[in-house]
Amino acid sequence: MHPELIKLEKIFNPSILTKIDDPLLVQYQIELWMKRDDLLHPVISGNKWRKLKYIFDHVLSLGTDTVISMGGAYSNHLHALAYAGKVLGLKTIGLVRGEQPETLTPTLQDMKKWGMELKFVSRAEYRQLRHYKCWHAPHQLPADLRHTHHPWRYLPGLKPRQYWLPEGGAQTLALKGVAELVAEIGIPYDTLCVPCGTGTTLAGIIEAVPEHVSVLGFAALKNAGFLTAEVAAMLSQSRNNWQINLDYHFGGFAKTNTELNAFIEDFELKTTIPLEPVYTGKMMYAIYDLIKKHYFRPGERIIAVHTGGLQGKRGFS
Repeated sequence: MHPELIKLEKIFNPSILTKIDDPLLVQYQIELWMKRDDLLHPVISGNKWRKLKYIFDHVLSLGTDTVISMGGAYSNHLHALAYAGKVLGLKTIGLVRGEQPETLTPTLQDMKKWGMELKFVSRAEYRQLRHYKCWHAPHQLPADLRHTHHPWRYLPGLKPRQYWLPEGGAQTLALKGVAELVAEIGIPYDTLCVPCGTGTTLAGIIEAVPEHVSVLGFAALKNAGFLTAEVAAMLSQSRNNWQINLDYHFGGFAKTNTELNAFIEDFELKTTIPLEPVYTGKMMYAIYDLIKKHYFRPGERIIAVHTGGLQGKRGFS
């Protein structure tokens, strides 16, 4: 790995396993643990670092000097990318969904402070950008891109020494970093749960867990049935030990309601573990609800991955 990345990772905190103590879990004979990736780093926390680690190694090995990616006005991915780019001495460009607001969100302000160039694109343009993913087989790409074998070059108009990284870090190298999360789990377990945006973290987990472990993803967005095919396309081989639950989006991406907010507040009071309502908060609500519905067998040990992104909570204050 590149020396600058080794230097950066040395300041990271360990991602511990925390057992959740709750009378409800005792009642239903379920053992629930949380993989605390939110503790890794104050900014590059959770699955953001997991996905970016080997992508940045690739960027630095190629000698490219600029990383271009995309996300929303509260994007955890762009936020982490901007900070890591600053630390590693790389230029970053963020293609931000929607018109430029009169006042930048706290997330965008951070990104600008860390040197990221912000370019606001219409929602129609943003949807088009999603076609330029690094997963596509050549026949799935637009005709003018089929000649290239370098996925980081897929974005039309990319200049020399620029590196294209799709939404959420959805790139093959991201799976390698996510696999390290799984390798750190030192206890046997039956089910591993993770929230889903692009499905990249879920794919990395599926690739890395033992075949007898069930993997359960929870979609953070509405109408996310397409994710199953997209995750399957990321996998190096077919696996039948995973599924994506689509029932706990609470109205859509970054949507919430009083019930979810109350659950998060209660969970934080009981455990002192902070949650946000976009990803991990929804997943934890779903796990508790499924426990009460007897979805899990008595005696199961479940590990839930805290994917960090707590900075996004500022959008709900």
